[in-house]
Amino acid sequence: MLGLELVVALGVAILACNLAAPRVRIGAPLLLLGSGLLLGLIPAFRQVELPSEIVLLVFLPALLYWESLTTSLREIRSNQRGIILMGTGLVVVTAAGVAGAAHALGMPWGPAWVLGAALAPTDATAVSAMARMLPHRDVTLLRAESLVNDGTALVLYAVAVGIVAGDGGYTPLSISGLLALAYAGGVAAGLVIAWAGIRLRKRVTDPLLNNVVTFLTPFAAFLLAEGIGGSGVLAVVAAGLIMSQTGSRVTSALARRQSRSFWTFSTFMLNGALFVLIGLELHAAIRILSGGQIALGVLAVAVVSVVLVAIRLAYLFGTTYLIRFLDRRPSQRTRRVSNRSRVVSGMAGFRGAVSLAAALGVPLHTAAGTPFPDRGLIIFVAAGVIVVTLTVQGPLLPLVARWAHLPQDSVLQAERRLAEIRATEDGLLALPGLAAELGTDRAVADRLEHEYRQHLEVLQADGDAADGAPVLERQNQEQELRLALLGRKRDVVLQLRDERRIDDRVLRLLETRLDVEELRLTRPDQGD
Repeated sequence: MLGLELVVALGVAILACNLAAPRVRIGAPLLLLGSGLLLGLIPAFRQVELPSEIVLLVFLPALLYWESLTTSLREIRSNQRGIILMGTGLVVVTAAGVAGAAHALGMPWGPAWVLGAALAPTDATAVSAMARMLPHRDVTLLRAESLVNDGTALVLYAVAVGIVAGDGGYTPLSISGLLALAYAGGVAAGLVIAWAGIRLRKRVTDPLLNNVVTFLTPFAAFLLAEGIGGSGVLAVVAAGLIMSQTGSRVTSALARRQSRSFWTFSTFMLNGALFVLIGLELHAAIRILSGGQIALGVLAVAVVSVVLVAIRLAYLFGTTYLIRFLDRRPSQRTRRVSNRSRVVSGMAGFRGAVSLAAALGVPLHTAAGTPFPDRGLIIFVAAGVIVVTLTVQGPLLPLVARWAHLPQDSVLQAERRLAEIRATEDGLLALPGLAAELGTDRAVADRLEHEYRQHLEVLQADGDAADGAPVLERQNQEQELRLALLGRKRDVVLQLRDERRIDDRVLRLLETRLDVEELRLTRPDQGD
């Protein structure tokens, strides 16, 4: 029964924390983390431990796939140099810095490098949850970095664990080969699975079966990559980025709507559950250590947390000025950001699922059969640093962002308005020819043209606060009237169902249509 109790507890915690977050003005991830810590005090949940395989094979593919689908490929391309530097060089520097700090506190070099590699990557889901108040470009770069750096970190982690466990010898050449295989194999696996997914989705016309293909994509990509020695994380990311560019051309509107609803809800639940489980896992980490080790672990958590921020800030500033010195092209100058913006990025290096999974995945014994050295301390410090980055850096980030005076993020709104105006204008130009080609009745074509011109008038008025006020006021009045009429329609349909004059299936069919129309009026981004 513990499994069922845990599912209910996770669901209640996710619901309660997300309801309370706006009222107490504390981020939902922080409340979820706190709820996990509280649940760990209940005797029934003290034996709950989070297997690393669950994080790597269930949580991670789904969460990373959704992050990839919703990340801007244009921003990644235009900032690929910085993303590569952050996703590779910063990972190595961070792992070395954390290893040095842990060794200075008394941990042998081998376990210290395991800890450093585990804490080197930032977490895409944590970044998305905690840094959403930042401008779109900043969030995109942080997410892209988090999507790329896992591959580098997990290779370093595997090498460090292998050396400590005595599984085999490693040389600089072999480590370079493992990194190359991780990146090349991961990207190749993602390309293969994305190609197969596109082919299948073109052939499968049923929306539900089409979304079965979508559901299988991240897990198949992860499985194939791991099977050939590549990075499963990079495979999922590559597949997700490709599908984000091609999905609109190979799926129907209904399939896309179902897919968005499924991934939005499922990743919301997985993300929330993960934060709660991290809080629960901290109790298990504490039980691993003895009294004296706990004091050392707490000190290590504090030191490593400071080291992570310091290294990230130093790397951001160092690489920036090095690039400016080496690359003096005018195009490079257009991409420059302020030092205050770099401080904000330095504070946004949140750790999460990957770091926890890596720490929990440390083997119990070495190849010689002896206990893996400092395994309990590695898990404790990793879990503690994750908690610190979320509970300390998380609340500090909005304050730092306000101090930085980051520019208002109006790019997406302007681009959306441009796209809608262009699409509507093109529709008006093409309407007479299409109506003639299809043999459409003139009255129908005139009515549709009138609706398009009304819509274009509202779009153009939206960009002119002074002259557009009357147009927008009429639009608001029309929207209110349409919503009121939809409410009356819904009441009539419900009354017919209650009087048993129509079946529940008929109610659901009509209710779906009414809901779509309501969403088009109130939430245009959710109504298609």
